[in-house]
Amino acid sequence: MLNNSPKTLFEKIWDQHIVVPETEDTPAILYIDLHLIHEVTTPQAFTQLKESNLSVRAPDKVLATMDHSTPTVPIKTIKDLDLVAESGPAGQIRDMIKNCQDFGIELYGFDSDRRGIVHVIGPELGATQPGRTMVCGDSHTSTHGAFGALAFGIGTTEVAHVLATQCLLQRKPKTLAVNLNGNLNNGVSAKDIILKIIGTIGVDGGTGHVIEYRGDTVSSLSLEERMTICNMSIEGGARAGMFAPDEATFEYLEGRPMVPKGDHWHEAVEEWKKLVSDQGSVFDKEVDIDVILSSLW
Repeated sequence: MLNNSPKTLFEKIWDQHIVVPETEDTPAILYIDLHLIHEVTTPQAFTQLKESNLSVRAPDKVLATMDHSTPTVPIKTIKDLDLVAESGPAGQIRDMIKNCQDFGIELYGFDSDRRGIVHVIGPELGATQPGRTMVCGDSHTSTHGAFGALAFGIGTTEVAHVLATQCLLQRKPKTLAVNLNGNLNNGVSAKDIILKIIGTIGVDGGTGHVIEYRGDTVSSLSLEERMTICNMSIEGGARAGMFAPDEATFEYLEGRPMVPKGDHWHEAVEEWKKLVSDQGSVFDKEVDIDVILSSLW
């Protein structure tokens, strides 16, 4: 039987990606559209796959880059690592290169102009898209929620599980609406807004919840500002943070290397426009924030 009751943005994406629903005894099996990986949280995960004689389920749905342990000086060849990097980080980088080669994953390494901070290149390349489920072995994966994606940070064991199955075991989070109202005063930044939110709900106020940021303030926020707010949802205890995609989202993404092109672009935008919380949808909690007051921080 179809469920035509109003749904939140989170519920729409969650329901579209359920492979097996959760039960009282078992979490849901959630399909993952894009898995972001870097050199710090993958060595153990790849070792688990090798020990279990498992392959990567969908290498084309993995975006791999050097991120956390890379030197701050230019590296032209892998041999340069010994001159500028400590043995631990250098080893992680070498393992990343070999593991990606062994498992058929394209790596944005030192010779790639696409290499960069994992939560920045996703949006820059257009790999981060509305409606996608995304994971990464990094707590601030929620950054991608700025584009209307449902993005979770996961642990090393979960990284291995997603590599092997392209799915994540997950209990359905609760929902929290944070309604942002008012016009920003000069000098008030996205960081001020999220600090005001955390100060209001507490550092554990979002625990067990996915936050949707809503209200009349949202349309004035750039995608970079939304990324800042979603990034720091974790500091409020949330599992993830999200903004519904809008014209600013589409303008940012259009023409990026990994987004649909031509007629497929217009078809994608029409689908993305449906990713808003329905009128009458119910959140588990709601909080109202006057952003003008954020200037007092």
